[in-house]
Amino acid sequence: MRIVIVGNGLAGTMAAKTLRQADRSLDIDVFGAEAFPYYPRPNLIELLAGRMPEERIFAFSPSWYEAEKIGLHLSSPVHRAIPESGRVQFASGRLEAYDVLLLAEGASPAVPVLPGIGRKGVFTLRTLDDARAILGRLQNTGPRAAVLGGGLLGLEIARALKHRGADVTVIEYFPHLLPRQLDPPGAAVLKKQIEAAGIHVRTGAAAEEILGDGDVRGVRLKSGETVPADLVLVAAGVRPNTDVARSAGVEVDKGVLVDDRMRTSRPGIFAAGDAIQHNGRLYGFIPAAFEQARTAAESILGGSRAYAGTVPANTLKVMGVALTSVGQIQPEKPHHEELRREVVDAGLYRKLVLDEGRLIGAIWMGDMRGVDAVVKAVLEKRDIAALKYDLLADDFDFKKL
Repeated sequence: MRIVIVGNGLAGTMAAKTLRQADRSLDIDVFGAEAFPYYPRPNLIELLAGRMPEERIFAFSPSWYEAEKIGLHLSSPVHRAIPESGRVQFASGRLEAYDVLLLAEGASPAVPVLPGIGRKGVFTLRTLDDARAILGRLQNTGPRAAVLGGGLLGLEIARALKHRGADVTVIEYFPHLLPRQLDPPGAAVLKKQIEAAGIHVRTGAAAEEILGDGDVRGVRLKSGETVPADLVLVAAGVRPNTDVARSAGVEVDKGVLVDDRMRTSRPGIFAAGDAIQHNGRLYGFIPAAFEQARTAAESILGGSRAYAGTVPANTLKVMGVALTSVGQIQPEKPHHEELRREVVDAGLYRKLVLDEGRLIGAIWMGDMRGVDAVVKAVLEKRDIAALKYDLLADDFDFKKL
């Protein structure tokens, strides 16, 4: 059986690895658009910050693909899929046959429609080529940088640029930073810590135009304020890549629609990773892609493993501020309960969200003691009613969880 995988990112590579571990006789070919083998995208941040050399960002060496007999085809973006004949086609017209097709197309950066967005010096960060271009710009222009987006990626980019010596301003459209991972009080604590570390932050601020002649020279906000910048990084989220799925007649909404076994609407075609939509939800984070890839691989081999969704759990460190956000961080029903504790000057913020005594969400920032136990309790939706008032105390014994 020949399995063709479209995309050599996390989902495509992990699916290939899982398939090979299960069956040494399979023919597995992975086709990727990039010229490089798989690397974890967080490594691009470390490369940008100067904390990791380029040769160390890759997850597997070329010899690993050879030893695992996984055919890796780089600079080979699939143009379309033809399920009627069981083939994929490339822009050149070349065709490759498959018995089973796995779509792991990933996602692309979302770029807002703004005057001047195409100016030289405006970047997104999604690929190694992006990181190389950004580093080249840093070496050849002034040190001022503006980051459009105060989410996880935007803050990580800001940290990396600051480490490189840039004067960084983060511009966030929403009223507070990390709108998906923090509530307003927690975000206020984080903002104070980030600003104390030398990064400028504008929240509730909308970019109106990228200024400059040929090169970027700043960002004008709708408030009228101008943020000087020699470099602009757009970190405004991602959009699922669905072109190959659409070409095959696979059902697509915001992402490629899949069932609990990662099957699409077309027999013999599976999908996993940032491009998929499962039970009405787009995921777009690493643990979800891992689980989806493994589920897809097992389903391809006839297994009964079912994907039940992934609880979002994010860990971030910005300028020494450690933060973990897991599960449902805002009460959504009348019977939901929240408990909070904050020490603003110390950068400490903790929050619990309970559903009839069961822990369904938490924010842990600053002092990270006990965070692993809290995350586990959220994932298991553990009943902590008897401990809820003690859990936020400095002297709580987390062995009780």
